[in-house]
Amino acid sequence: MTEKDTGTENIIIDEMTNPSLSKSGGDPGITPLSPSHIQQGDTDQVESGMSFVVVVAIDFGTTSSGYAYAFTKEPECIHTMRRWEGGDPGVSNQKTPTTILLTPDRKFHSFGYAARDFYHDLDPSESKHWLYLEKFKMKLHTTANLSTDTEIHAANGKRVKALDIFAYALAFFKEQALKELSDQTGSEFDNSNVRWVITVPAIWKMPAKQFMREAAYKSALVSRENPEQLIIALEPEAASIYCRKLRLHQMVDLGTQTTQNGFSPNDNVGSGMTQGDRYVVMDCGGGTVDLTVHQIRLPEGHLKELYKASGGPYGSIGVDYEFEKLLCKIFGQDFIDQFKIKRPAAWVDLMIAFESRKRAAAPERTNPLNINLPFSFIDYYKKYRGHSVDHALRKSNVDFVKWSSQGMLRMNPDAMNTLFKPTIDHIIQHLTELFEKPEVSDIKFLFLVGGFAESTLLQQAVQNMLQGRCRIIIPHDVGLTILKGAVLFGLDPSVIKVRRSPLTYGVGVLNRFVDSKHPPEKLLIKDGTRWCTDVFDTFIAADQSVALGEMVKRSYTPAKPSQQIIVIHIYCSEKESVGFISEPGVRKCGTLRLDVSGTESSAPRREIQTLMQFGDTEIRAMAIDVSTGRTVKASVDFLSH
Repeated sequence: MTEKDTGTENIIIDEMTNPSLSKSGGDPGITPLSPSHIQQGDTDQVESGMSFVVVVAIDFGTTSSGYAYAFTKEPECIHTMRRWEGGDPGVSNQKTPTTILLTPDRKFHSFGYAARDFYHDLDPSESKHWLYLEKFKMKLHTTANLSTDTEIHAANGKRVKALDIFAYALAFFKEQALKELSDQTGSEFDNSNVRWVITVPAIWKMPAKQFMREAAYKSALVSRENPEQLIIALEPEAASIYCRKLRLHQMVDLGTQTTQNGFSPNDNVGSGMTQGDRYVVMDCGGGTVDLTVHQIRLPEGHLKELYKASGGPYGSIGVDYEFEKLLCKIFGQDFIDQFKIKRPAAWVDLMIAFESRKRAAAPERTNPLNINLPFSFIDYYKKYRGHSVDHALRKSNVDFVKWSSQGMLRMNPDAMNTLFKPTIDHIIQHLTELFEKPEVSDIKFLFLVGGFAESTLLQQAVQNMLQGRCRIIIPHDVGLTILKGAVLFGLDPSVIKVRRSPLTYGVGVLNRFVDSKHPPEKLLIKDGTRWCTDVFDTFIAADQSVALGEMVKRSYTPAKPSQQIIVIHIYCSEKESVGFISEPGVRKCGTLRLDVSGTESSAPRREIQTLMQFGDTEIRAMAIDVSTGRTVKASVDFLSH
């Protein structure tokens, strides 16, 4: 529904809210019939009703992706995807690069190593017509008004719809996983027997989560009619679920650098978590670093979130950007920009060469790191500038990068460490601020997970910052932690019992005007009654604890008996207490749409009771027509249209 369509007809919830009288240009206020904050904790209705044979989790990462699965009959046995073809020297993992290749006519060609290798082998004259995309997941985090029309750039500069790319990727994983499941079970595996789980960063806002769901519908991973077949899992939450079950032989304790600590190998973390233990999970990925703070409730191992998820775009690709900046400093921004467009496949090669050296960076390293420059880089630079790469290096003021006659950039270790510094500084600053919060006291463990957690430079920085305040634990399969945890989450989504709301959510309403309380400019007189406009009716406040299955209840009434659709704007803010929707920092972030067609009744005043659920990884709405008891179709939409 576009902004225009939601005009006066649909949005007037009560006769008294004539929009032309609303001064501030905000919503014509809605008068809630029941402004009280009724909440009910009916956790038993959560995630019931559907039974699946297998749970398949897809970890759709910024730099690498993969899937894992477990059959509901054997929940302890988690299978990670088969080995991929391809793979890089010096990089061993069971995930594949998040790279996608489309043919010149924009049809899906390949994903992962296959896409990269095929693109690499194309003749340069051909490759510039193919669309190669990588590191595109961050677009969902950085786009302010994310919509189903948001576009991303391929390596050759051409634009494609982000929704198509995400849908192609999910369709690829669906095909791979179903093929593997069919081979495992010996007969064609039916998609309806799968519960799918897709992981997203916890710091993503609602539009990005909804975008992932839209891509899943488009890829036919699940259908709109069966939304509960797909669960969105938050990456650090998934890691947390996995980490609380870790045995000591499955991890490294950074403080002692041992895997056993004198406990028996089958003991749980630190000889077992005890009731009420608090811990932080720091998920360091390619694009984002995401932190979550949990407390464990035994014996069931249920988790409670103690502080809202936090973090930022401080993933390992920040190191790649620093390398790119260094190249621009040596060879000139104009040349690098041209080279990327004219020789996109060679640029990809150069970044792959950098990636393997990036993984070799370490605090104690003394010998230099050599990065292969592709022949076409050396060749194109000479044509472009009229002098050699060697000359450029001598001329630049960058003294810690030298040219070796074997066609390599030779970086001294300090130079490499400098590339890590801005990203690691961001992470450490964030971690420091988090540990200063009163809710984040008495932390027993910090779990470092995600691909970037393998970096010894990052590990050392975290150790230096924490100064022994808590034990730092790194699972052995650090890159697969989220994937395995996401499978466990899909098997039992109710394991996280209490979450914290990242934002304050509410709607704009009219309240009776009180002289001592309301500002005069908000006064609206309608039929002799004095109303205060733009009042923010809070559904839930930022950092408020919400139990799983807890509902926020509101009642609304259509303005006219004939009204078919009620559209209510949802506002959000990072502030905990909000008085008016017109306050700074409050923005319109979504719409609640109630389809009341077909529920007409003879009741003089229809009451539509809306229940909104905030305790899950996504916000959901349900509604009923009180007079008839019939369900009203309710949906919450956070994407811009």
